[in-house]
Amino acid sequence: MILMKHFIKFFSISILLLFSTTLLAEEKIVVLDLKYVLNQSKAGKGAQDFMKKSYNDNIKKFQEIEKGLKKEEEDLLAKKTILSKEEYTKKSDSLRKKVIDYKSERRTALDKITTQRAESRDTLIKSIDPILLEYIKENDISVVLKKAGTLGGNPKNDITKIITEKLDKVLPSLDLK
Repeated sequence: MILMKHFIKFFSISILLLFSTTLLAEEKIVVLDLKYVLNQSKAGKGAQDFMKKSYNDNIKKFQEIEKGLKKEEEDLLAKKTILSKEEYTKKSDSLRKKVIDYKSERRTALDKITTQRAESRDTLIKSIDPILLEYIKENDISVVLKKAGTLGGNPKNDITKIITEKLDKVLPSLDLK
């Protein structure tokens, strides 16, 4: 299935190139690896490092809370026969509330990281757009293709590193909190 998909892309591009050879001689086509720009730019790397640290800190924090809740549950179960029914129910309800709060806090923390990731990506893409448009105008480029969608090409037509360097100058970091 994947092979067929690539074959169709390759065939379509080949037909297009055959019928428009005279036009392409005048056209300048370049490729851009957007994933590379997003992940390897200073701002992109910084954002990834920040979010990875934040995620790991949250995981560590929530593992500690989880251990505490499990210990509290074990202690409560051990005291079940000693405590009165009302006192056991009261402590059980309190523990249940703590578990619900824990789950809510954990979900909120993970959602915050997901939101930050999406916002960081949007900020990077919005910063890349004017840089790319300016580069297109300056170098009289007709078409910019995603590198992921191409099967091959001349490395001199790859503008990924140029755009990454320009982005690093314009946006050296993202303000994440």
